[in-house]
Amino acid sequence: MTSPQLFTGRDLLCLRGGRLVFQDLDFQLAAGGCLTLVGPNGSGKSTLLRLMAGLLKPLRGTIAWNGVALGQDPEAHRARLHYVGHLDAVKASFTCREMLAFWAGLRGGVGVDAALDAFAIDTIADVPGRFLSAGQRRRLSLARLVAAPAPLWLLDEPTVGLDRASVALLEEAIARHRAGGGRVVLSTHIDLATPGGELLDLATFAPVEDDQDGTEDAA
Repeated sequence: MTSPQLFTGRDLLCLRGGRLVFQDLDFQLAAGGCLTLVGPNGSGKSTLLRLMAGLLKPLRGTIAWNGVALGQDPEAHRARLHYVGHLDAVKASFTCREMLAFWAGLRGGVGVDAALDAFAIDTIADVPGRFLSAGQRRRLSLARLVAAPAPLWLLDEPTVGLDRASVALLEEAIARHRAGGGRVVLSTHIDLATPGGELLDLATFAPVEDDQDGTEDAA
């Protein structure tokens, strides 16, 4: 029997701006899985997503796809993922359709019309980016997930700027992706329906800090 392909992190320690963000962090994600990152501001949710995308390197530990560390084949990892961060990569002069066609062309995707429908932007398909509202820009950014499929979705606060109806469209897109064997890792400040998904509480991996005199805080 063939072992399932796993996206894993082992013994991760990360330092940002001279501050220890988290330590001894492990994760594991199989096909069809969803991992929701939770924790207070500053706990490292965005940092971990950037580590998973290969945009940052941990100070210690290994992130691997099917046992192969990301650093061994970074181009292969970039090809297998979509990373949606806080900023919407929307060009002012491009229409929605042109943007999706551009993104699809980069990865050999052909699902422009399906992407327009998936995030209800078919009615503004020919509107240039400069005229889009914040919510429309966010839906366009998310639509590239459908236009150019990739096995791994890394979504950093994907619901920002979305109304409830648009959040439901995102939930449906995630469900379809997982049903096809895709993986999703996300952080969100609202409840997002991910049936059968798992939570990773980054507060669990926060560094333990002692008082300057070496005694524990008694408060």
